[in-house]
Amino acid sequence: MDLILWRHAEAFEMREVQEDLDRALTSKGERQAQRMAAWLNRQLPASARVLASPARRCQQTAAALERKFKTTAELAPDGGVEALLHAVRWPDAREPALVIGHQPTLGLAAAYLLSGQAQAWPVRKAGVWWLRGRERDGELQVVLQAVMSPDLL
Repeated sequence: MDLILWRHAEAFEMREVQEDLDRALTSKGERQAQRMAAWLNRQLPASARVLASPARRCQQTAAALERKFKTTAELAPDGGVEALLHAVRWPDAREPALVIGHQPTLGLAAAYLLSGQAQAWPVRKAGVWWLRGRERDGELQVVLQAVMSPDLL
């Protein structure tokens, strides 16, 4: 199974709104989301499921893909790694899953899957980590397929 972790693009700071879930993308964030969406659309198979946090900044980031996506409460800013993995049906889903979510959950999920440790790995705004779970000799292996930053596109 492929699991693609996409952190929402740059958003306005909390002091500019009353509710964290209402934070919108900045104009820079909109450009970041567009660049990364274009790259992802060239890489993702049509069968990929797209899941997004209910936060406005994630909804806007997901909209840049111009694909159908499902809003999933488990991916909200206060969600955890276990909720994320449950939402994508890791590692048993047949189709790839793209998650648009938040730090620190995305970095924690990447660290857990790649190293087995609960570490707060940084994921840049609008950055993508592409992980692949595969079975070898009856054991699950997780391979890092790609890490992409909007600055490189």
